[in-house]
Amino acid sequence: MASPGKPLQSLSIFFPCYNDEGTIGSLVRLAFRAAEELTDDYEVIVVDDFSADRSRAVLQELAKSNPRLRAVFHDANRGYGGALKSGFAAAQKDFIFYTDGDGQYDVGELPRLAERMREGVDVVNGFKVNRADPWFRRLIGWGYNLAARFAFGLKVRDVDCDFRLLRRSVLEKVKLESDTGIVCVEMMKKIQDAGFRVEEVPVRHFPRLYGRSQFFSLPHLTRSVLALVRFWWQTRQCLR
Repeated sequence: MASPGKPLQSLSIFFPCYNDEGTIGSLVRLAFRAAEELTDDYEVIVVDDFSADRSRAVLQELAKSNPRLRAVFHDANRGYGGALKSGFAAAQKDFIFYTDGDGQYDVGELPRLAERMREGVDVVNGFKVNRADPWFRRLIGWGYNLAARFAFGLKVRDVDCDFRLLRRSVLEKVKLESDTGIVCVEMMKKIQDAGFRVEEVPVRHFPRLYGRSQFFSLPHLTRSVLALVRFWWQTRQCLR
């Protein structure tokens, strides 16, 4: 049962983190504030994917004064998909929310997703409004989203919006395999194919104020495109 006046029974919030020392501390504090509005039973988890900056030190310091914060440290970089898989595996509560550790989404908008998580809804997925990236990143993101939706028949508007609230039961049936950035496509494809009901909520998107995105480098984009093609081929083979 949810706490009186609070909509969720229990909640895990987690952030994949890679070289986000300039933003992860404030996100953790915002996560505690948002969680307290929604439930009395919550935890906050950060998965540090072998950051090269001071992210680990920041998290270790925060954990000393926040017993509900758990930090998971990778001993090698596992990629974005690997960080998400670690976060989902570590989460112990009935509802699981995640967003990126770079501060481009407002954790304070989580209660808006929780409002839509009513009976019969399994996933509440954000979609970006007024994407706050340079024009070439917006163009690449638009093309990637369009290609993914077309190739896999996805119905969500913004498959690459990492601002999601899921029931734990979804992750008990949907097993993720990808270690790359295409994990979001894999996740939403498997969620859709399993028949789970998805609601969508517009969320704000902010400029990146610290660090650099790994997704938009040429090597990363190349790996992502190749991984997307391999996943598409796997789905075609399963239909035969």
